Amino acid sequence: MEGGRRQQAMEYYYKGENIDNNMMSDVAVQDNTVDWRGRPSKSKHGGMRAAAFVLGLQSFEIMGIAAVGNNLITYVINEMHFSLSKSANIVTNFVGTVFLLALLGGYISDSYLGSFWTMLIFGFVELSGFILLSVQAHLPQLKPPKCNITNGEICEEAKGFKAFIFFLALYLVALGSGCVKPNMIAHGADQFNLDNPKQTKKLSTYFNAAYFAFSMGELIALTVLVWVQTHSGMDVGFGVSAAAMAMGLISLVSGTLYYRNKPPQGSILTPIAQVFVAAIVKRKQVCPSNPKMLHGSHNVNYGSTVGFSSDAGNLLHTQKFRFLDKACIKTQDGTNTKESPWTLCTVTQVDQVKILLSVVPIFACTIVFNTILAQLQTFSVQQGSIMDTRLTKSFHIPPASLQSIPYIMLIFVVPLYDAFFVPFIRKFTGHVSGISPLQRIGFGLFFATFSMVSAALTEKKRRDSAVKSNETISIFWITPQFLIFGLSEMFTAVGLIEFFYNQSLKGMQAFLTAITYCSYSFGFYLSSVLVSLVNKITSRSSNGGWISDNNLNKDRLDLFYWLLAALSFLNFLNFLFWSRWYSHNSSSPGGQQYEIHMEDQTKHHSFNSSKTNVVQLDENIP
Repeated sequence: MEGGRRQQAMEYYYKGENIDNNMMSDVAVQDNTVDWRGRPSKSKHGGMRAAAFVLGLQSFEIMGIAAVGNNLITYVINEMHFSLSKSANIVTNFVGTVFLLALLGGYISDSYLGSFWTMLIFGFVELSGFILLSVQAHLPQLKPPKCNITNGEICEEAKGFKAFIFFLALYLVALGSGCVKPNMIAHGADQFNLDNPKQTKKLSTYFNAAYFAFSMGELIALTVLVWVQTHSGMDVGFGVSAAAMAMGLISLVSGTLYYRNKPPQGSILTPIAQVFVAAIVKRKQVCPSNPKMLHGSHNVNYGSTVGFSSDAGNLLHTQKFRFLDKACIKTQDGTNTKESPWTLCTVTQVDQVKILLSVVPIFACTIVFNTILAQLQTFSVQQGSIMDTRLTKSFHIPPASLQSIPYIMLIFVVPLYDAFFVPFIRKFTGHVSGISPLQRIGFGLFFATFSMVSAALTEKKRRDSAVKSNETISIFWITPQFLIFGLSEMFTAVGLIEFFYNQSLKGMQAFLTAITYCSYSFGFYLSSVLVSLVNKITSRSSNGGWISDNNLNKDRLDLFYWLLAALSFLNFLNFLFWSRWYSHNSSSPGGQQYEIHMEDQTKHHSFNSSKTNVVQLDENIP
């Protein structure tokens, strides 16, 4: 009876019909979250109030690291005296490492420490890196001798102990920030109970609020903190970043009494590894024609009824990645011998791995997008440094502050998007988030191409003016490329995180969120590879490489931007293919099924939890 009322409540809610408070209480079941003392969480825990403290950490953390990362290329060139191409690679490798280490942070959190303690411990690691950077920038004995590279002086590059201190500090920041980032998003989202439809809507609002907090942090970093770095020195600037990180940790700790905490589940990778090992061991076995003969198939739905279940393993078994089904073939039926979990897995376990594999192509399609982001943080900043930076006769705009332009726009656009666009479009689409995360990612990837088109046209005009007319055009000419990309990022970044979090298997939210950050990492690493590859190929011509010189007036940065625009458009077409593949392969062979939740075909499953929430609809049922 209770299950029937709960099913009815969910069906009414997702059809847009009214449900009373009694029905709602049937939906809002207790999950496995705990308070700071380890006791089951209550109604006073979680919600937007608790998430606000995490948003505080996110604002301050991004404020600190953005001030370092976005102006790092200027510091590396002017004070550490590395070449332009080497400096660009140092910055992109640093940022790439930050996001790659997000996997470590997600794994440690879900498996052993939990999100709160992971953020607290590695937040202090990041803080120590900021402090060491400030010390290194302040002490002359830790830097190479001063010189003016613009006057043609041959400057001594930082080497030995000086370089060691610099990279030690830089990668302490990378380690701390990488492990903190995925847990900020996951811990904030964990404050909302997805078994409660009212809080499901609030989760969508939280993702937009998280991007708003990110935008505010970036804006302050790229204006106030970069201005401090430019006028008071990088040592003071790095010190301010350290202070911002300290404020973020204070915000995190302040919300301790209000958090819903998800306990760590033990190693989250072991069940995944077991599926692959078992499938390889039984690779010569033949899968039965009837999937219900597979081990554990009694827990799986094959698409014949409408229902909502909180029972473990109530999944939709699909025919994609069928080679993994061999992990569920019993070879010792009729005996008392129990097979090892490394040779026999359940259908539920296999289907969970299939979910992870099915979202990999979507993730891969955002790598080129983040390669474009890398250019805006490196070459576009250098581009702006040789343009007319005067706002008035006495005030000059720091080139790194150009990146604040899209965030000025976004602090107005993001609230408007959530307050007006989402409710309006929801009336037509019926989707909780207005448009699905996949559609949101698609819009973002499409707009990113035009950011590079704008960058190429602007660089051509800047170079022609400088070389042919000896004129220096205003720095505001490169504003459009930042504005277009900012709008693009609002769609792509938030859409990707929402998509992955909603696909997350319970107990793996931080790790799955960390995977989205790997897109940034691979994008920045790809940028380094492209720069080196383009230089190697184009240097064979009589005109030299496109970006091999430290002088942009001799380089052909505009051609490099056109190359990225072409890659971006091809990547968008690639995304269209894989998004259609994903949607097509999310249905079971028994009938077209849909999961009516925050994402089209979204699934919440668990390797370790006893609860799985799936709403499924057979197309044959009126």
